[in-house]
Order: sequence, then structure tokens, then C-alpha cells
Amino acid sequence: MSGEFIFGWHAVEAVLKREPERLQQVWIQTGRQDRRVKTITDGLDELGVRWKVVHRKELDDKVAGVHQGVVAAVSESREWGEDDLMAMLATAEQPPFLLVLDGVTDTHNLGACMRTADAVGVQAVIVPKDKSATLTPVARKVACGAAETVPFVRVTNLARCLRALKDQGVWLIGTAGEADCTLHQANFTGPVALIMGAEGKGMRRLTREHCDTLINIPMLGHVDSLNVSVATGVCLYEALRQRLA
Repeated sequence: MSGEFIFGWHAVEAVLKREPERLQQVWIQTGRQDRRVKTITDGLDELGVRWKVVHRKELDDKVAGVHQGVVAAVSESREWGEDDLMAMLATAEQPPFLLVLDGVTDTHNLGACMRTADAVGVQAVIVPKDKSATLTPVARKVACGAAETVPFVRVTNLARCLRALKDQGVWLIGTAGEADCTLHQANFTGPVALIMGAEGKGMRRLTREHCDTLINIPMLGHVDSLNVSVATGVCLYEALRQRLA
């Protein structure tokens, strides 16, 4: 059996619903007999996917994380690249709404950003291949199924990708604490990509130079910054508010 493990009910349910062909086998912790378990096992039976009830220790041995009583072996998901992104944008019916994470390395932050991106209708999350978190089982679990719904695009050269987006008419909005413009003053209504920097360091210089505008989040208290996943949520929901209006 080749591939990877995913865990957590939301992550397993998302694969079952959207990419059932990836499922190879599922293990469920003994003692669970609720409706959620029956829904999943009925779906697995329809697909002919093997599933087994096991003791918690067997699940603990398979993954490092809070598995919630379910683990699945799945084939590896197809990785999106820059060409896939451009092809998707060429056929999209809505103006581009993208999230760029420039060097976010914590898998929990990545998963949380993916979850919020799905909630607001982001069409793709873009990250550089180097010095960036990937969709590990932990990130997928934190994403609560969003890793199976939002395209995750890893690019070799982020600056080149940003230039290509600008050529397609996408407005690049970067975040920086020293920016003069607040996120409430920015225009998120058209083709736009929100760029969030790494934990602590922010955006890299070259990424910043490609931005069309820089924004900050107003901070009225004593702390001077927010966790990157929290900041991403604040900015994305302001963008959604404007796009819905």
C-alpha cells in the first residue's frame, strides 16, 4: 500500500465525498457507533473500500496527532503547479480570488488558513516550494476537509508566479505592519490575490516589491501583531464582505 495517512472525521469525510478513488483503507476506533460512523462505513461499503474497527493504540501507532478515532490510507493527491493555476483561472467564471502564503512554515497555521480560504470562496492557495509548510496529515486535519476542496498550488519561483498573475490582471495586495493603508481602505472587489507573509518575518523583499499595494490590520491594543492564520482570517473576511457587497 503506497500513499499517505489522513486522520480526523472532517478530512476523511471530505475525501470520501470529493475524491473517493483515493481511499485505500480506513480504520475506526472501537466503541464508535453513532450516525457519523454509519454514514462513512455505508459509503465505504458502496465503494468497496476496506474498513476495520480497531483499538485506539493501533490508530495511535499509525499517526502522530489527534486522530479523533478515524484514520484512512489514501493515495497521494495530485500536486498543482503554476500551469494548473493559470489553466484554472483561464476557465474560471468568477474574478480570481487567491491567497498567497509567502513562507508560512507551521502546519497548523497552514491548515487553519486553508480552512478559512474554503469558507470565503478562495479559488486557490499558493505557496513557494522552498521553506514553506506542505499539506501534511496534521495540516489536513486542521483544515477540516478544506485541503480536499481548495487547490493547493506549490510553485518553484513565487516571484515569477506573481508576475504571471499581474499579467492576467490580478491585483496583488500584500500585508505589512508598517503599511499606510488599512485593509478596510483596500479594494478587494476585482481580481485579487491576498499575500500573507511568514510567521514573524513577514513577506520577503522580492515578494513585497511585486505587490500593487500594501495594507495593515488596525491594532488598538498592546500587542503589535496577530498569528498569521488569525490575520489571514481577518483579511479574507474583509475581502468577502466587499465582494458580496
